[in-house]
Amino acid sequence: MTVPLLDLQAQYRPLRDDLLAALTRVADSQRFIMGPEVEAFEREVGQVVDVRHAMGVSSGTDALLAALMALGIGPGDEVVTSTFSFFATAGCIARVGAKPVLVDIDPDSFNMDIVAAARACTARTKALMPVHLFGQPADMSAVLALADELNLKVIEDAAQAIGARDHGGRVGGIGNVGCFSFFPSKNLGGFGDAGLVTTNDDRLAHTVRLVRNHGMEPKYFHALVGGNFRLDAIQAAVLRVKLPHLARWTEGRRANAARYRQLFTDAGLAGTVRLPAEHPDRFHIYNQFVIRVPDRDGLKARLDAAGIGAEIYYPVPFHLQACFAHLGYEKGDFPQAEQAAAEVLALPIYPELTADQQQYVVDQIAAFYRPAA
Repeated sequence: MTVPLLDLQAQYRPLRDDLLAALTRVADSQRFIMGPEVEAFEREVGQVVDVRHAMGVSSGTDALLAALMALGIGPGDEVVTSTFSFFATAGCIARVGAKPVLVDIDPDSFNMDIVAAARACTARTKALMPVHLFGQPADMSAVLALADELNLKVIEDAAQAIGARDHGGRVGGIGNVGCFSFFPSKNLGGFGDAGLVTTNDDRLAHTVRLVRNHGMEPKYFHALVGGNFRLDAIQAAVLRVKLPHLARWTEGRRANAARYRQLFTDAGLAGTVRLPAEHPDRFHIYNQFVIRVPDRDGLKARLDAAGIGAEIYYPVPFHLQACFAHLGYEKGDFPQAEQAAAEVLALPIYPELTADQQQYVVDQIAAFYRPAA
């Protein structure tokens, strides 16, 4: 049996005719950048995320960059964030000239340790950037409490978490600004790079719209220096076809996560395989199903040989990346993140995954840890 980490063909096939019709619609319109397709998508996705303003941009990375620029964060400023995430989280802070101030993670959720974040804040801190990693919401009540206490902005890195929510609402609409990615592997993915910035702040939304289009309003008049972060109409059209299916796909992922939990229990692996935490007041959307295991690299080799897709997210925390050596962090500074980097492994979780495929995955893991069984 072969079990890919992600099967985009399985998602594409039933939507093929609608997707091709959407592409044809854009081609016939000959309007490729921004325009009515993007505006319609922004309205529709804004309702799903439950925000007043949703602004399509060119990628999830550019969503973070545009948010930082719109908030006026730059040289001399600090932004506190997790050391354990996809590179864009810290990379965008550095790109605007600000300093990424890194903190350790909560070992259960993989998200930013808010107590550590509070200790890391200084007079130069301008914002907190919690990451809703793997689709699990960060502890936004604690984040907002800290932000209110210190008068900080909150930028939600929700790249992996569209549709996730906690008791405070849907991610992307809880802080000052939210940033999403529609990279093809995300729960809602385009036919290439695309992203979204969300906010309930009218003034900030206006600034983001300026920033994504060279700071231009009206045409050829520039109130500020922005970038070219515009969303292509083709990506918007594709996302409009997929968006109505997002809730069903999310439930499919959550059902598969529940099945994994039962299969691992039935296999007697509860003491060996550490499963993703589920908090009762947070709605996890499982962009990834990430386990923690001993001899992670050996297990991955076993799964590779068995035709099972598995991936390491992420092998090197930010504080150990060569490009951030100037920040002065050392190995051992953030032990929880370092331990996670050595133990994590993402298993297939896409909604079209079958029960037989999941059984095969768990059987192979059981055979690796209990070869005599």
